[in-house]
Amino acid sequence: MQSVAIVGTGLIGASFGLALRRAGFQGSIAGVSSPGVVAEAARIGAVDRAAPLAEAVGSADLVFLSQTIGRILDTIKKLEPLVRQGALVTDAGSTKLEISDAALGTLTRCQFLGGHPMAGKELRGAAAADAALFEGCTWVLTPVDRTELDTGPAAEFVGWLRRIGAHPVSMSAEEHDSVVAYTSHLAQLASTAIAATVADSVPQADLRVAGSGLRDMTRLALGSYELWRDILATNTEPIDRALEAYIQKLEHIRENLRTRQTQVEFERGSRLAGNLREKYQKI
Repeated sequence: MQSVAIVGTGLIGASFGLALRRAGFQGSIAGVSSPGVVAEAARIGAVDRAAPLAEAVGSADLVFLSQTIGRILDTIKKLEPLVRQGALVTDAGSTKLEISDAALGTLTRCQFLGGHPMAGKELRGAAAADAALFEGCTWVLTPVDRTELDTGPAAEFVGWLRRIGAHPVSMSAEEHDSVVAYTSHLAQLASTAIAATVADSVPQADLRVAGSGLRDMTRLALGSYELWRDILATNTEPIDRALEAYIQKLEHIRENLRTRQTQVEFERGSRLAGNLREKYQKI
């Protein structure tokens, strides 16, 4: 891999460029984004230069799409006549099925390998980029067939993911979207709902008695609707199932506030929280 095109040089795209450099990548990195955004990515060293889409992807061995889901879908539609023969195109979209289907129906000159780094911040933009963002984090890959991971470009890409500290995990696009509805999307919506409920119910002046728990639980509520709108639109049914399960759990807890059944839920929740911190997450 000698050249990379990062399409979308915000937090994830710029962090990927910084991570590659820190891991020893010596090739060229072109950035495709709005002028101000890509200029900031170049200033911090995440990309070498700004380039139009056609120029950047036309010579790239790896095309990394790190835009919002809607823009990733739009970009995929434009790539076929532009991308270099034999290149690898991957993405960082938070949902996978619609993106994978779009790529399979459009791209023939190159290989597409869906991806989702399970990393991020409530802050956005290249100014918040971090070369260590992916260290210890799961990076989901969604090949249609597991043999797609054995191609030269895919194997090299996976090697770079390991060099930047990520842990590649393979699953189908359908499985990914079902799982992240619970492990990622539900957390965002719960945080947003808690923050909105408190905003509706507690006067601003009384927030001075808020504890650290409320700050912890509402951190994700700082997230941008512009980003989450596309996630909700492209993973509606799995998210609906996750919300239904969550609502049922809240109803169960409400019905058992005075019984030992609530203790059972505390214990179950505590085990899950402990396991996350011990085994699976960079805390």
